[in-house]
Amino acid sequence: MSDSALSQPSRLNRLFPSGSFGEMIFRSLCFSAATLTLVAMAGIIVALAIGGWPAFRAFGFNFFLSSEWNPVSEVYGAAGPIIGTLITAFLALLLALPLAIGISVFLVEFCPRILARPIAVAVELLAGIPSIVYGMWGLFVLAPWFAHYIQFPLLIHVSPDSWLGRVVAGVPNGANILTASLILAIMILPYMASVFRELFLTVPAQVREAAYGLGATPFEVVCSVIIPYVKRGLIGVIMLGLGRALGETMAVTFIIGNTHSLPHSLFDSGSTIASTIANEFTEATSEMHSAALTALGLVLFMITFMVLIMARLLIGKRS
Repeated sequence: MSDSALSQPSRLNRLFPSGSFGEMIFRSLCFSAATLTLVAMAGIIVALAIGGWPAFRAFGFNFFLSSEWNPVSEVYGAAGPIIGTLITAFLALLLALPLAIGISVFLVEFCPRILARPIAVAVELLAGIPSIVYGMWGLFVLAPWFAHYIQFPLLIHVSPDSWLGRVVAGVPNGANILTASLILAIMILPYMASVFRELFLTVPAQVREAAYGLGATPFEVVCSVIIPYVKRGLIGVIMLGLGRALGETMAVTFIIGNTHSLPHSLFDSGSTIASTIANEFTEATSEMHSAALTALGLVLFMITFMVLIMARLLIGKRS
């Protein structure tokens, strides 16, 4: 090791000796940066709680159980938007997760090196497309196509009394829970695929080569070596994708139908918390209406917070 490398720590120690005033300032700045997020989060919770308190006080626990949303009679129930948010987010995750893992495995294990990087860049570019663009594409392209080639044939050929008929019942206009979930899945897919790829690349090449040397197939390498090696990161990415799906606004607003009733099938119109707030906040002229929308914002915040807590618990159990 060279003398310059050996002298580097001593120069740093002379610049920032332990207990010096500069070290105290550095520690204080780091502490301030760390606590700023907590202060901001606490401020958001307090502001939402204060703004939504009139709705909680007026409707009580029935606010979470009722699906009646009538600004004329000043009666508000959040069950419809809450259920719509959960259904669309989980359906989107269910659709996007296998595809994201498949894309990332292909890029890491099978794709020629000369093509892997351009495809990865294209996937990352898809993750950067604004949500309103996805919403407009869903409204003008996906919804008409879905209504013409999926909903109409199913309504014609499936008996309405069968279990499948009840699952696909609804107005064949293409704006429903399932198409909103498809849009969400397309939106979170490139984000999850790109992060999954980076996780899989952290697996040492020697580990994969050793598994292949023992006679493992690519499927066995992926399931028995790669995924167990990065399982904690996988859970984190899945929960972050779910969190984004829960809070997505404009794309869902365009295509979900925006009705506050509880959905009874995949082809029913519905609403989410975010789409309800986006649609009605500028039109909320009464205090109770504004309070109900603010209460919805607090509910969405708490749902996202619970998802993050669940992710931490899952990671802790598998650590």
